[in-house]
Amino acid sequence: MPPPEGGGRAPGGRPRVVVAPDKFKGTLTAPEAAEALAAGVRRHWPGARVSAVPLADGGEGTVDAAVAAGAQLRRTAVRGALGARVRARWALLTAENGSTTAVVESAQAAGLDQVRPSPATARAAHSYGCGQLIRAALDAGASDVVVGLGGSAMTDGGSGALRALGLEVLDDGGVPVPLGGAGLLRAARLDASGLDPRLRSVRLRLAVDVQNPLCGPAGAAHVFAGQKGADAGARAELDAALRRWAALLAGTPGSRPFRRPGAGAAGGFPSGFLALTPAVLEGGFELVAALVGLEQHLQGADLLLVGEGSLDEQSLQGKAPLAAAAVAAARGIPVAAVAGRLSLSARQLREAGVGSAASLVDVAPSEAEARARAGHYAPLAAAEALRQLDRVPS
Repeated sequence: MPPPEGGGRAPGGRPRVVVAPDKFKGTLTAPEAAEALAAGVRRHWPGARVSAVPLADGGEGTVDAAVAAGAQLRRTAVRGALGARVRARWALLTAENGSTTAVVESAQAAGLDQVRPSPATARAAHSYGCGQLIRAALDAGASDVVVGLGGSAMTDGGSGALRALGLEVLDDGGVPVPLGGAGLLRAARLDASGLDPRLRSVRLRLAVDVQNPLCGPAGAAHVFAGQKGADAGARAELDAALRRWAALLAGTPGSRPFRRPGAGAAGGFPSGFLALTPAVLEGGFELVAALVGLEQHLQGADLLLVGEGSLDEQSLQGKAPLAAAAVAAARGIPVAAVAGRLSLSARQLREAGVGSAASLVDVAPSEAEARARAGHYAPLAAAEALRQLDRVPS
């Protein structure tokens, strides 16, 4: 991009800038980050036309992104990960043709933040409240339900959610087994005859950003349950429970294929829905980008500014900011980035389509100060990223 004219105005005087960050975890939500970065753009380029498009990768923050795109925020009381009542946020987006899309998150109903992780909570946590949110979406008339998966406390294969929607999970005596992953060890039979019939006609999309299978060394229990409090014994027990769950799913009349990459996301949540409903898996970023109309916002844009809490090696694996950067770079749109912490090299950033980057730590006196006052330092970091871009030869 050529140097700015007039000491801070981009060519043409009023550049079109799309600001599309993910959340800065623990400090700024994606909408808050978008507002702060937009302020930095206007600080550097007064008069810039800025479009704020908060993003997510299909996990936590997906509801925020939908609301920022015009969806109506809803709240529903559900059973949390360990049974306590929680007020879960979800969103309902109505299209011009009258069709409605509901957006729910597993973290809202069964979030890891609802528990003090331990082997006991890892065994007991369940997804029942997620099913209650899906039912609320159906009651609201949604013809399309998006389920953002991530940040969850459970490893129950989605069994709790399906039970909220009418599935019965029974032991040898025909008695319902306890909710939670460990409860599946006692399961002997599934009765899907009472599943909500609306599940057969709704478009149910599960947003995932991992490719792990349901069971085994790379499965939900062994890879993810540790961060949910499970020790080695609990991980082995939960993997055995998921294997039992898989066998019961496979033996249920009318079940669909479910052993596929991504079935292990969110404690194996997709597995039951893939088997017993017409649900499909979709890449989290791609789903959210379509939901918020990222490509439409990029039409005619002069710059994309992305951001998230940490730009690191994990960001290169399809996380929202660099995935968005790839979309823009493919259209010849320059990209700048802001992060709370930045650990990617200049070469890695260039290969990801990012022309310049700055972190809050660059402009704050310390990392602790950057975290404590992220809303103050984010605009400064955005302005710094644009100054770097100005110096790139055209």
